[in-house]
Amino acid sequence: VQLVESGGGLVQAGGSLRLSCAASGRIRSYVMGWFRQAPRKDREFVAAVHWSGSTYYADSVKGRFTISRDNDKNTVYLQMNSLKPEDTAVYYCAANQYGSVYSPNEYNSWGQGTQGTVSS
Repeated sequence: VQLVESGGGLVQAGGSLRLSCAASGRIRSYVMGWFRQAPRKDREFVAAVHWSGSTYYADSVKGRFTISRDNDKNTVYLQMNSLKPEDTAVYYCAANQYGSVYSPNEYNSWGQGTQGTVSS
């Protein structure tokens, strides 16, 4: 599937952003994940939703971010609340059919990324 992210932008600390990831095909049998990459840092796992509906989060975002999926619309969302300057990064949507959750190497479809910037 091809993935297209949207919803990034500039927000003040404490604010919210909602990212969307639209897929070109059906995502019902995919694990859908969000990763992010800050300048001079490696790409890191943020959140994922398994085809079973189970959700997974990085410790750094747990309690602040919520991932959800709408299989009928072939879209995945990432609601980001209580944003901090350290959340500033390019956010990538990814998909895999292997059932993997945390490792970016196990995802075989990626979007182009959307910038999220949090000012202090």
